Amino acid sequence: MSKDQITYLVFGIVLVLALVFDLGLLSKKDQKVTIRQALYQTFFWVGLALAFFVFMWVEKGESLALQYLSGYLMEWSLSIDNIFVFILIFSAFAVKEKYFGRVLLIGILMAIVFRVIFITVGVALVERFHWVLYFFGAFLLYTGYKMFVADEDEQFDPHESKVYKFLKKILPLVPNDGNGQFRYIENGKPVYTTLFVVVMMLAGIDLVFALDSIPAVMGISQDKLVIYTSNIFAVLGLRSLFFLLRGAVSKFDYLQQGIAIVLVFIGLKMLGEHWINQWVSKEVQVFISLGIITICITGSIFYSIFMQKKGLPQDVQDESTVDN
Repeated sequence: MSKDQITYLVFGIVLVLALVFDLGLLSKKDQKVTIRQALYQTFFWVGLALAFFVFMWVEKGESLALQYLSGYLMEWSLSIDNIFVFILIFSAFAVKEKYFGRVLLIGILMAIVFRVIFITVGVALVERFHWVLYFFGAFLLYTGYKMFVADEDEQFDPHESKVYKFLKKILPLVPNDGNGQFRYIENGKPVYTTLFVVVMMLAGIDLVFALDSIPAVMGISQDKLVIYTSNIFAVLGLRSLFFLLRGAVSKFDYLQQGIAIVLVFIGLKMLGEHWINQWVSKEVQVFISLGIITICITGSIFYSIFMQKKGLPQDVQDESTVDN
């Protein structure tokens, strides 16, 4: 077996065992997930991703291992940004908390399947037409700029999304959760519940986010193994991250700007690849990318926390207004 085949085999085995462990021991059906459980699950998935980083270092060398780590951090930070949209979807369709875990799991597993297809097509295009990377670079520049200047008052409305409108057009939907069912028979005909809608929307919305994240990780590395594994590990950890951060993610006011700067950086790097390669070695580029991703993401999170502490929380401001 080649080193690539061994690495893919280990990745597959670890993934299956991790899912069995997560579902069998860390999660229980239709049960609320506490902050402590979410913390344990987050440590579990992050620890697993970092253990795979060590394995990559031993098997594939320093350069690819650092590319994987950079890609994973990039995808992980974008996952945090996704959580806010997920919260809006759960709220809009009034999903009961006890169903959160199961709905998230199915939606995320579907998202992984879609991402694998998307990555496979993207990698094939780049291998056949290298100029596609320049298109991806320009797209990331545009996306990063739009994200940086986005109006905070513009809020995503799940009922106005194209995914929901498409589902509503082709399927008989009912405005209830069917007591935990995704589909049941009503008047002799199958109808689909809000839980089914939410699952499909989670998968669909994640695929939309993948339009940014997959070109971004391809700007860090064009190695298939790095792209697949960094994406899948980041997405698998999204469920526990949702439970851990759902009360705090809205407080990361400047995370979006941090991610936007990273996307612009990677876009510029892809557009200037020919000239950069003449002056900077691949190994140094990996270190620079890892450093900028880490600084921008952690910096934007800490800056958000600092700005929150600096002023009065919004609820305190509201109370003072009422008192006056």
